[in-house]
Amino acid sequence: MHETKRQQRLGGLDGLRAIAVGLVLVYHLFPPLMPGGFLGVDVFFAISGFLIATLLMREHESKGRINLVDFWRRRARRLLPALGLVVAVTTAASFIVGGDLLYHIRQQVIGALLFVSNWVFIAFGTDYFAQDTPELLRNTWSLAIEEQFYLLLPLVLIVLLRRSRKALVVTLFALLGTGSAWLMWHYSLTGIDATRIYFGSDSHVFGLLFGVALAALLHPSRKNAAAITSLTRPQAIVNTVIVVAGLSCFMWLSLTLVEGSTESFEGGFQLATLAALVTVGAVTRPGAPLARALDIRPLAYIGERSYGIYLWHWPVLLLVRQSLGPAAGLTTPVWVIGVVTLGITLTAAGLSYRFVETPIRRHGLRTSWNAFWGALAGRMSRPVTKRRALTVFSITFLAVPLVGGALLTAPNRTSSEAAIERGREATQSAPQGAEGAQPDSETPDPADAFQAGPEAKKSPSADDATGGGNADAEAAPQQLNHGLDLTAVGDSVMLASAPELSDAFAGVDIDAEVSRGLGYAVSYVEELAHTGSLRPILVIGLGTNGPISDDDLAAIAQIAEKRRIILVNAYADRWWVPEVNEQLTAFADDHRGVVVADWNGSIAPHPELLAGDLVHPHPEGGEVYASAIAQAIDELNAQDERVGFGVPRR
Repeated sequence: MHETKRQQRLGGLDGLRAIAVGLVLVYHLFPPLMPGGFLGVDVFFAISGFLIATLLMREHESKGRINLVDFWRRRARRLLPALGLVVAVTTAASFIVGGDLLYHIRQQVIGALLFVSNWVFIAFGTDYFAQDTPELLRNTWSLAIEEQFYLLLPLVLIVLLRRSRKALVVTLFALLGTGSAWLMWHYSLTGIDATRIYFGSDSHVFGLLFGVALAALLHPSRKNAAAITSLTRPQAIVNTVIVVAGLSCFMWLSLTLVEGSTESFEGGFQLATLAALVTVGAVTRPGAPLARALDIRPLAYIGERSYGIYLWHWPVLLLVRQSLGPAAGLTTPVWVIGVVTLGITLTAAGLSYRFVETPIRRHGLRTSWNAFWGALAGRMSRPVTKRRALTVFSITFLAVPLVGGALLTAPNRTSSEAAIERGREATQSAPQGAEGAQPDSETPDPADAFQAGPEAKKSPSADDATGGGNADAEAAPQQLNHGLDLTAVGDSVMLASAPELSDAFAGVDIDAEVSRGLGYAVSYVEELAHTGSLRPILVIGLGTNGPISDDDLAAIAQIAEKRRIILVNAYADRWWVPEVNEQLTAFADDHRGVVVADWNGSIAPHPELLAGDLVHPHPEGGEVYASAIAQAIDELNAQDERVGFGVPRR
């Protein structure tokens, strides 16, 4: 847009950029408010494809050709200065702050600067929708897709526009966009990893492709260009309705779509892109009424700096979390971290736009470089210019060794990965079952543990409370508390706690792995029950990785029959965790012989016992995990729970 003349300016796009970056900011900084704010990136894709194609077609129309070198030079001037500054400053800052922020930083820097970071993250198995591996430059994935697209787009347009085949441009890019959108849908249906779908250039490029098709469709021919006039009143009304409908649609999706869900990949992204394209096409029409509203100064200001805001916000968020959050021994509220991040982001993006991006875009790198050294040497007459040059030089002088230190000392795994690996080694080396430690007494049959008659009560009788009721006490089922009584099924949190579980409950049977959900337990417990390997107490710790189903809980209880069940609740900064914990508590309240091990309440006051992701425990945290299960066993052994499933709670 900045390359066009004023009379060719496409109205409303800065405002749309501001809305798009606003969605992304709210999604990352204040997640409960905008769970689908990740769609802001797809609005950017639609705008970028439309805008770049429009500029290239205008150039071809006015000059009869597209200058590839000049196009790529403009792209480099626009993107590289801000990107290089963000990479240098935030990498240096992460070296100072420490923690897991330097995880794979060498590969991240290379991927970001070469615009292939999306594939780098796919190769690492990064989970975009989780906070377990906080890659400092994770947000550069979208720049990679755009730049890969920009590398090929002018080459294709040169061929297609050579004979003014505009209809061919529309058809080809519409078909390619449809193919990419279908690929996202197909990958989801076939169970491909959500991050692979989201990061893939093949499955997430359709917004850019459709943007090109829309630009070609709306681009006027030379004959019709002079005939374009402002909209008539009826046309203006229709145009306004279209813009409002488009904005409302992707705002509604941003408020309702769930990250990484099948609904998002099987229609959500596609619908959001369609809404963005409709909005772009309508608002850029000459005389569009809402174009002026979208170009009001506050929105225009944010839109002009949206690229820098997008670049800065994610690494700044991670740095602020590391500095003000539990990793630093602080309990700063999430909203405070968001506000601090927003303030730093807007300041950094504003300074970058004024003193780095704009001068280089206008004058080029060589001229700007010569001006910088001239000011530094005192050859410029304005003192303020020299002070700015000295400031930039000082920051660079300090940043270079810090960046070098970061690149040299970058770990190849996070503290959470180290915790998980420690647990995996423990489960692979520790003997279990019949080969493990033997209990002091024979393991009771699970059915014997629940021989409670219909006359059993939820609360102890008055005789029990005063020391009477010895007959009931003698008839109570045998208490279970050793490892050979326990079958434990869990996710990576249980896996990281496995050494401490094995120490606390010798012989416990642990089956835990990364990224599991509750659905896994249904089939696994059924298999154990079928082979007679299911022990009297079943420990389920599967609430960290996503929402759970009440039907799955009911199915597990039915398969377990009269065995007692411990449901370990979850602790993680994820939107579904509170809901999961409420479901587990409600299920335990409705079923005798089922209790909740309060991992959430036990570890919340001690975040320092967790790895850098604030999810997986260090050894001391594993002891807290085991202690929560021990307390749950004590609760199961209380008389009101030992009556078992035979007597309903209500």
